[in-house]
Amino acid sequence: INKDSAAQQTGLLIFGVVLSVLLQETFRFAYYKLLKKANEGLLTLSQEETMPISIRQLAYVSGLGFGFMSGAFSVVNILADSVGPGTVGIHGDSQHYFLSSAFMTMAIILLHMFWGVVFFDACERQRWWAVAAVVISHLLVSCLTFRNPNYVASLVPTYIILFLMGVWAFYTAGGSLRNLKLCLTCKDKDFLLANHRPR
Repeated sequence: INKDSAAQQTGLLIFGVVLSVLLQETFRFAYYKLLKKANEGLLTLSQEETMPISIRQLAYVSGLGFGFMSGAFSVVNILADSVGPGTVGIHGDSQHYFLSSAFMTMAIILLHMFWGVVFFDACERQRWWAVAAVVISHLLVSCLTFRNPNYVASLVPTYIILFLMGVWAFYTAGGSLRNLKLCLTCKDKDFLLANHRPR
């Protein structure tokens, strides 16, 4: 490995990102299989006729866990950069490194949650095109970071993908415009009654 070759270093970086995404998605699938088996085991042990935890709840929690782990690794790397040596932006580079990194980390955490919901549902219904869409969008978002330090070129497309995946996950989880309207206007009587606490 030639450390002075920029092309070789870029190639290794791209290879590392692609391998990392593929490993994450492989572990997401393995985690889905593990949770599915565990849920079926709980069903056989319990007296209930329905599963104790729905696959949608598992998908949400799993995605959130993946997101927090990814965010923690990102924050650790950013904090390591902040310690030094050197000062960000001193030689004409962007001074928005930490701010844009925070926004990217937030987007990645939310995206993992949305990817988890869509991925688990796609595995349940055997919609392999949706599984492929999750993997491709994950690869796309990860590769968008190569556009840095042009942060607009990476953050804007990432947040567009975040919005689209959020809408997809919302409808996959059983959401609808009617439910959203009832929730935002506080007119969902079932929700209000379930959360009513006597004083």
